[in-house]
Order: sequence, then structure tokens, then C-alpha cells
Amino acid sequence: MTSTDPTTPITDYPDFDELLREHDDGVMVLTLNRPERNNAWTHALEDAYFGSLIAAANDPDVRAIVVTGAGRSFCPGMDLQILEQSAQAGTPSAMHRRWPMTTARQIPKPVIGAINGACAGIGFVQLASFDLAFASTRAKFTTSFARRGLPAENSLSWMLPRLIGTANAMDLLLSARVISADEARQIGLVNRVVEPDELLPTTLAYAHDLVANCSPASMAHIKRQVLDDWERTAEESRLRSLVLMSEMGVHPDFKEGVMSFQERRPAEFAGLDAHLHVPKAINR
Repeated sequence: MTSTDPTTPITDYPDFDELLREHDDGVMVLTLNRPERNNAWTHALEDAYFGSLIAAANDPDVRAIVVTGAGRSFCPGMDLQILEQSAQAGTPSAMHRRWPMTTARQIPKPVIGAINGACAGIGFVQLASFDLAFASTRAKFTTSFARRGLPAENSLSWMLPRLIGTANAMDLLLSARVISADEARQIGLVNRVVEPDELLPTTLAYAHDLVANCSPASMAHIKRQVLDDWERTAEESRLRSLVLMSEMGVHPDFKEGVMSFQERRPAEFAGLDAHLHVPKAINR
């Protein structure tokens, strides 16, 4: 069973029917599974999803994570029934402990979105938190907040300009207009657009290439470098890379990477247990 101690890292995967989990040769696929509600977000789904992300971070058998949705939608945001209750109560949310909506950024393994349909609100925040995203030609995107009388939530006003530039971020946040997958690709919101039946195979092929050829330790460092360097100067970034170079220079993955290249064989890198703990906080 999963520990109830809030300071203990999660190592067991939550058991929840509305989040499907499939592990295939190093790749963990998490599927939001509320197709009858278009995979709209709930607090129970939130617990299962973020709990599973953290468990995967702490599972050395998992080297990459793919997130998608069941049916024709990815995630249109918070379930409308919950939004209606909040609006009637005159408060944005009940008092309860919530996960950071950007938890995927803390996972030291590649988290790749396979955006199969509508992506809005909290679903859009998840997209912005992924390391990469592939989208179906049927996918549609909107921040939605300005059309619901809400501010830009969950640091999206900080992430989005860094991902797609200030002008594009202002456009999507102020207008909350719906954009197509092609436009999302043009502005850099997603990495690739493919036909619906090719979305999961294409995303999984990319994830399996990472699993087969890339050092988990290297990927963990690189992900952290890229995200942390958003707030560093160029010189601070250079100095940090020198420290990491010295550390990785004596890491077994460096020797294996060199030897496998010289011997023209697949590398055999060790898995990564991140010992990650992400605390919840009271949402007021």
C-alpha cells in the first residue's frame, strides 16, 4: 500500500479506474480515463495522476512517461460540475490539499504528452508542463481562463511566454481563443502533429528511442538544467554545467556511453530511482 506519511516518497502506484496505466519496456503510459466526461479533471483524478507520476519517477524500471486521454478528448479542464459548485459557493475551490499542477516539471524523467483531442484549462497547464508534446490533427487548444472569469492559473503566465514567446502567450491568455494543432505546432506549443491513428505509435516510438539509447541520469540532469536555466544567467549556466560534467565524468553511464559507442552495441544504462517527494499544499 502507498504510505500515508506525507514526508515519505510515493513508490506504489495508485489504484484508480479513471487513470489507466500500462508499462511497456521502460515506458509508462498514463491515460486519463473519463471519456464519458471528456476526461474532465477531478480531485480524485488529480490524486491518481500526480501520485502515478511520482511513483514512476521513483521506479527504476520506468525511463520515460507518456500521458494521453481516452476517447476523443485529452482534458478540457476542471469538470464543469465542480466549476458550477465553486461558482455557486462564491469560492474558487474547497479547502483541501492540492498537488502542484506543474508536478510533471519536477519529474526527472521525460514526460511526453500525446494530445489526442480537446486540451483546455488544467489540461492546458499539463501540456505546458510536459517536456515534449505530440498532437493529433484533431486536437484543439485553449487556455480558457479569460472566458471563465479567472486569471492565468498555476504559473501559466510564467511558463507560456518562455515556451512560445510573450506575444503568442498574450494572445492565447487574453483571448482564450481556440487554436488548431497546426497553429500549436507553428508557435512551438507542440513538437509534432500527426494523424489520429498515428499519435500513440509515434509518441511511443520516440519514448522507446529515449529508453533504448539515452542515459536516465543524463536526461535527468539535462531536464533540470533546461528548466533551472530559465532563471539563471548564461555564466551561471556555464558554471553549473562544469560541475555536472565533473560529476558525470565519474558516473558509470559515461563509461558505458563511451564503451557502447566504441564497441558499436546498444548501451546498457542503469535505471533511475529519483527518491522524489512532492508535498501537497492547502489550496485557499
